[in-house]
Amino acid sequence: MNLLDKLEKKFGRYAIHNLMYYIIILYALGYVILTFAPAFYFNYLSLNPVAIMHGQIWRLITFIIYPPSTGLLFFLISMYLYYSLGKALEANWGAFRFNLYYFMGVLLHIVAAFVCQYIFGVNYGVYFGTYYLNNSLFFAFAAIYPNLQFLLFGIIPIRAKVLAGIYGVYFGLTIVAGFLADFLTPSMQIALLSIGVVAEPAYSLTALLSLGNFLIFFFGMRNMRRYNPKEVYRRRTYAKSVQQGQKNASTHKCAICGRTEKDGDDLVFRFCSKCNGNYEYCQDHLFTHEHVK
Repeated sequence: MNLLDKLEKKFGRYAIHNLMYYIIILYALGYVILTFAPAFYFNYLSLNPVAIMHGQIWRLITFIIYPPSTGLLFFLISMYLYYSLGKALEANWGAFRFNLYYFMGVLLHIVAAFVCQYIFGVNYGVYFGTYYLNNSLFFAFAAIYPNLQFLLFGIIPIRAKVLAGIYGVYFGLTIVAGFLADFLTPSMQIALLSIGVVAEPAYSLTALLSLGNFLIFFFGMRNMRRYNPKEVYRRRTYAKSVQQGQKNASTHKCAICGRTEKDGDDLVFRFCSKCNGNYEYCQDHLFTHEHVK
């Protein structure tokens, strides 16, 4: 039994079932706030380490209401996408493991914000939404369902593993570029910036820590193979066949007429002591059968 199994056995009953349903509600609330009162979010709800250290501890939770997109169309598409991803992961792993994965991502977001503030002196936490957190859900989904196809821009079919590879290259560049920022020429930094990669150590550490739940969950835990969809399907099929076999199996069967205890509650079966072997007969044939020698 690995660590996850032990934790699930001890704390599994506290897991929040259908977690993504509640997360989507929070995203909807965040969308309304950012649409009509964005200053309220940034001044009172965002992940601001300085404000948290001054007693505003609710920010440790409220920052997760930041929606994946602030445009209405992309917000609706994102809601459907991430709800589907979360439901698929929970169905595959179980509620406890999905809870652990999601909230581990939240915790690492918080750690990243404090590291940026008190090591690099930059308060990125205020602008921390759920970008990395949602991408960690996608990476987990792609690792489990690599061949599932998405329609890019609604028309271009692309497999999850290919899309995850593209995202992986982007995050890899973000992480590597930041740690090598002192060795990059200005032209290289501008080229990276043109594709959305900021060559800053704080950004690198933020990306690495924020995606740490994916790295920890898939590379630090054993026996993740049993959560492969094919393996899950095989186990479920086997369990159903065993249950069906147990359901159909009969305990007693007459060697003459073939009747079992399922053919009537009043049937009585006995083994014949004079037959060579284990031959069982119903009450109608127990004394009238020909003994097997």
